Order: sequence, then C-alpha cells, then structure tokens
Amino acid sequence: MNTRLSCISVLLAMALAGCATLDHSTNLAAAMPVPATLTAKAAPAAAVPAVHGDGPVITEGSALPDWHQVVTDARLQRLIDRALLNNRDLRLAALNIDKARATYRISEASLLPTVNASAGGSATRTSAAVSNGSSTITRQLDVSLGVASWELDLWGRLRELKASALATYLGTEQTRQSVQSTLIAEVSQAWLTLAADQSLARLAEQTHAGRQQTLSLTSKRRELGAVSALDVATAEAAVQTARGDLATARAQVTQDLNALRLLVGEEPAADLLPGATESQPVASLLKVPAELPSTVLLQRPDVRAAELSLQAAKADVGAARAALFPTISLTTSIGQASTGLNSLFSSANRTWSFAPSISLPVFDGGTARANLQIAQVEQSIQLATYEQTVQTAFKEAADALAVRGSLDERLAAQQAQVRAYEETVRLTQKRQALGMDSSLAVLTAQLSLYSAQQNLISLQLTEQVNRLTLFKVLGGA
Repeated sequence: MNTRLSCISVLLAMALAGCATLDHSTNLAAAMPVPATLTAKAAPAAAVPAVHGDGPVITEGSALPDWHQVVTDARLQRLIDRALLNNRDLRLAALNIDKARATYRISEASLLPTVNASAGGSATRTSAAVSNGSSTITRQLDVSLGVASWELDLWGRLRELKASALATYLGTEQTRQSVQSTLIAEVSQAWLTLAADQSLARLAEQTHAGRQQTLSLTSKRRELGAVSALDVATAEAAVQTARGDLATARAQVTQDLNALRLLVGEEPAADLLPGATESQPVASLLKVPAELPSTVLLQRPDVRAAELSLQAAKADVGAARAALFPTISLTTSIGQASTGLNSLFSSANRTWSFAPSISLPVFDGGTARANLQIAQVEQSIQLATYEQTVQTAFKEAADALAVRGSLDERLAAQQAQVRAYEETVRLTQKRQALGMDSSLAVLTAQLSLYSAQQNLISLQLTEQVNRLTLFKVLGGA
C-alpha cells in the first residue's frame, strides 16, 4: 500500500511540475513596434472639391463600415458581388477554412476517449491426434464495448494541440477576409483604371481629330502661300503623335478589360462597365482625424491572422514541451462471451479488461528536445512576422494618409491649370487669326493643354483609388 501511495504521489508531483513548466502565456497586447499615432494632415477647406462625398468618421475602437457603404456606384457594387462569387483566390481561401475547421475538430476529438463496439465468433476443430482419440469442435461468441488507448492529458499536450488547431482555423478565416478586402480594392481599382483609360482614349481621339483638322487648314493655307512648309511639317508631326497616343490608349483599354475579366472570373456585363463619362465619385471618403491611434490597425485581417499564427506557435511550444513527460494511456473493455448464442448475455458470462500503460521517454537521441527547440524558434519567427505585419500595415496606412493630405490641393491646382491652358489656346488661336502668332505657337499651347488634361484624368484616378486604399489599409472589408 505504501508503495502504491508513493507512486501516486510521484505522479501528482510530476503533473504539477508539468503544469508549472507549461505556463508560457505572454501578453500579446504589448507595445506595437510602430509610432503611437497615424498622422493625417488635413487639407485646406477651400481646396476641397465639391465632388467629395461624405463618409464615416474613423475613430479608435470604431468598426469600419461594410464595403457596400463605401462603394457608392451601383454598377461597381454588382461587379464586386460577381467577383466575390467567382474569384478563384477567394474560393481557395474558403476551402482552406473548411480544411482548417476539420483539423480543429480532429484535435478536439482527441481529448475524448474513442469507444469501439465489436462482435465476433469463432469455431475451432481439434484433431483426434491431440484430443484423446476423438476430434472436438469448440465454438465461442463474444460482444464487447471498449476504450482503445485513451491518453490522459495530464501535461496539456492534447489541449495545446487543440489550441493550435483553433488558432490556425481562426487565422484562415482572417486570411479569407484579407483576400476579400484585397479583391474588393483590386476590382474597384481595375474598374476605375478602365474608366480613366477610356477617358484618355476619348481625349486622344478628340485631339487626333482636332490636329487632323488643323493639318488640313494648314495645308490649304500653304497652298495660298500664307504659311511655310515648316508649319505643314509641324502639323503633320502633331497628327502622327496623336495617332500613336490614340493607338496606345485603345490598347490600354483592352488590357484593362482583360484584367477586369481575370478579377471577376467571368465576362463583365456591359451594363456594369464604366459609361462614356464618369464625373461622380464611386466611393465615399473616410473622415480620419488628425491624430489617429495606431491601434486601429489591429482590426486589419492580415494583422489578426498574424496574431493568431503567433498564438498557434505558442501552443505548439506547449505541446512539444509536454512531449518530454510520460504518456499515460488507458485501454478498457467490457463484454459478454459464451459458447452458445442462447447463453451469450447471461450475467455469468460477463468479461472485462483494464490495461493502463505508461510510456517514459528515457532516450530518444535528443529528438524531443530538438522538436521543442524547433517549436520555440518557430514561435520567434511568428513573433517577428507579427511585428513585421504591423509595421507594414502602419506604412501602408501612413502612405495613404500622406497622399490623401495633398490630393485635394493637387486636384484644385490641376483643374485650375487646365482652365488656364484652355484660355491660352483660345487666345493663341485668336492671335493666329489676326496674324500675330504662328501655327507653332498654337500647337505648343495645344500640347500643353493636352498634357494638363491627361494629368487631370490621372490625378482624378489617384484620388478615387486613394479613397478605396484608405478603406482597405485601415482594415475595411
């Protein structure tokens, strides 16, 4: 009896020691490796264009609105819905969630005993040579219910594996959310890029037509001796330049459509594509305070996924450490056994077995210790990955806010520049009609206007994309 009590005491002491050793919790709410605030420089009120829509105010602890509230164009909303339904990257992310969910269920099931029911029978004939001159036939029937090698989780190994599987499962959900957020932004940007390139193609077409008309007039004036051959050659060069720009713009529109097809996963319906003119914004503008706490980045799905990967790595360390301790398993069964079916379930024919076992890691060449070291290094890797993810999130958000801070003023300046060049072209053409300026001066003014109009279209695209980028980098989906 004393020996038995001593063994139990030793096992309890080992269990307590194991529990103490496996306490590896750390504070994940430690200081983020980035500045405490995201600085958003506000643009002057007088420079804000009238087309800017009102959006929700982003504050610490506030949840970002659903993307349907940010994307305001009905056509683009429907196109994004089609992409979310068809896109292969998002489909793969959803399948990975299903796989991780099944893995978690397997890990959870390992904590419970596996109960097996069995039934069987046997018939054995013994020859006369070994049974006193007459052969005998022995029959046996048995049924049983038993537990096969159930591991007692004294050191928490199975619980740690379950925690790791749960963190991995939750991480795949966050990864799918991140893929969805990226897909929404990419489809929106592809749609906006198509609209901008269509505008550039229309501008190139109008410019080409205008320069052809100028070439025709210049050629007629040359026939009358009013201008030199240099003027005609200059006008011809301008026509060919516009012709090349038009061909490039049309090719770019085709490439934009191909990119949109890939993202949506099907041929986009014609009524979901940008129209002939796009003057209204397709996304509302988030209102970001001048000093926004960096902790808002913790709601980004990629940051959450990195945090969950770190939690899974910590649980793996616990499981590897628990593997250094003895493994205790139980195998039991109860049942009935009889030589005849009529007496099989008689109380006198009951059977049972109880077979506990303990496995002591005596010598494995250092494999268990090496596995623990691998798990610890993996935890350090995931910690560095988490910090890197936070830093990347901060940079993306800071860059988007930096662009946002100057966009309104840049748009107002570019619009004013276009108006100024339009006036320059008008006045130069008037002076040319009066014989005060050459056709070269008119062409120079037209080239400046053409470049300013192109820059305005590109800047309008940048402004619209920045609205969606700001929503994405702050954790919207």
